Parts: sequence; structure tokens; C-alpha cells
Amino acid sequence: MNFEKIEQAYDLLLENVQTIQNLLGTNFYDALIEQNADYLAGSHENEVVATNIASLKQLQLTAEEWRRAYQFLFIKANQTEPMQYNHQFTPDSIGFILTFLLEQLVTEEQVTVLEIGSGTGNLAQTILNHSQKEIDYLGIEVGDLLIDLSASIADVMDSSVHFAQGDAVRPQILKESQVIIGDLPIGYYPDDRIAQRYQVASPNEHTYAHHLLMEQSLKYLKQDGYAILLAPNDLLTSPQSPLLKNWLKEHASVVAVMTLPATLFGAQSMAKTIFVLQKQTDVPVETFVYPLTNLQSPEELQAFTENFKKWKQDNAI
Repeated sequence: MNFEKIEQAYDLLLENVQTIQNLLGTNFYDALIEQNADYLAGSHENEVVATNIASLKQLQLTAEEWRRAYQFLFIKANQTEPMQYNHQFTPDSIGFILTFLLEQLVTEEQVTVLEIGSGTGNLAQTILNHSQKEIDYLGIEVGDLLIDLSASIADVMDSSVHFAQGDAVRPQILKESQVIIGDLPIGYYPDDRIAQRYQVASPNEHTYAHHLLMEQSLKYLKQDGYAILLAPNDLLTSPQSPLLKNWLKEHASVVAVMTLPATLFGAQSMAKTIFVLQKQTDVPVETFVYPLTNLQSPEELQAFTENFKKWKQDNAI
């Protein structure tokens, strides 16, 4: 990976986006989508944008170099036009752990992956760029802007990922996947009529969206597959947790729980934990529980991977 090329690409992309913003009088993110379309077309009527597109093509970036350049662009955009918290990209340190879990839990070389709430597509690209497996990936996302961003970036990167627009809480016609991933949104789902179709639905108030998506994810999961989900730290202690626990007892096994450093999140109320679920089986598995306190420490990450591999071997996973 060439960091000098990433920096050059970031500067060229930023200048293009800001130029297009001024020309069209639009926001940063719509200008980025327009920039991506112009890059794919190979030209633009504005001389600066056209010259920068030619320079970007000459860089011949790898998929990971593209991902890093776009990531820096989103960080820059967030300083002036911040996305709501649930729309921000999953940090790389978490993406690398999810990739490790996928690699360890799935024995097949070809893996079908469904992401619930794919956002900007950064987590998808992180996994594809770093996994040793051949991944057939589909992301489902309800937001118009997010689906346009993720699809346009994937096109520029010539990525094999696919995205579909839809509300993941509502029924979708989707094939079962070996792995479900999701950085689940924190908050309430507004449509009580839809929510009442779920076992985790609250009878007294709006239902937590992450509860509904957790139940929904298992419907799209193969019997021996894994759902690797980021959910709030208080998942099992919140006011609506008894509803979720009743559903878990009947339908799911909690395979692993890994707490994450609170410093990764903007506020303690937004802190999340990694939960790994399987559909309920007759064979009990001892839950792997591990507190991750510093994802920047090579020693801690090494200890985590060794402990997980030992647990996997002891439980014949």
C-alpha cells in the first residue's frame, strides 16, 4: 500500500468535490457522487475536474488505496457536514476484527455475506480487501444518499460488492447467507405496525431497531452460519432486553461476546459490543467472552487472536 499515492488521491478527490460543490451549489456528499460519475465517464466540462480525473487514473490505485482515500474524504466531510451517528463508517480496527472472525468461523473458501445496513460501504470494502476468502457480498441499506455513495464508490473501485436499497426490518426476498454482518443502528424503529410482526416487539412503545434487525438477521442466515453484529453495550440489560432474551432462548445461541473500548465511540451511550449468534442447535457451545480494551496494542490483539483460536479448537468450531 502506497501512502503517498493515497494522499495524492485524497487531495485530487477533495479538490474535485469542492469544485463540483461550488459549480452545482450542492452538499459535499452529492458532489462526491457526481465526482465518481465523472471519474467513470473519464471527463468533465470543468478543466480542473477533468485534469484531476486524468491524474487519478494515472495513479492506478489498488482497492485498499481507494478505500483509504475515500475514508479520509469522509473524515474531512464530517468536520463541516457531519452525518448522523448511525450513518458514520465503522472504524477500521473493528472491521479488521470482524474480518478475523469471519476467517476463523467459516471453513469454506467461498462465503456468502449479507450486511444489514451497509452505510457508505466502508465495512464491506474492508472485509473484501483483507479477507483471504472469495466473498459473495450483498449490502442492504435504506438511505438514498448512502446507497448512492456506496454504489458509486464500488463502481470507481471496480469492486465485486453489490448493494440493494431497502428497509432491512421489512421482509425482503433474499437468499440465506453463511455470514450476516451488521453495525446495527441505535434507536427506535418508528413503524409499530411493522414491528409488531416480530417476537422482540415492545407492546408499550416503539421497539429498538437493533432488536428487530437482530431477529431479522437470523431469518436470512443458513443453519450453520454466523451473524456477527455490533450492538449497544446494554443489549442484555436495557429496558427492552427481556423481550430480546426470550427470543434468544428460543431461536439463537450466543457464540461469542467481545466488548470494545469506549474510546472508539463518540459517547458512552453509543458504545457497542460485538455479538456472534447462530441459529439454535441441540449442541451447546461455551460462549467466548473477551474484553478488548486497546485495539491499537499489537500485544493485546495477539492475545485476543490466540485466545479465540484456542476456544475454537476446544469447542470444535
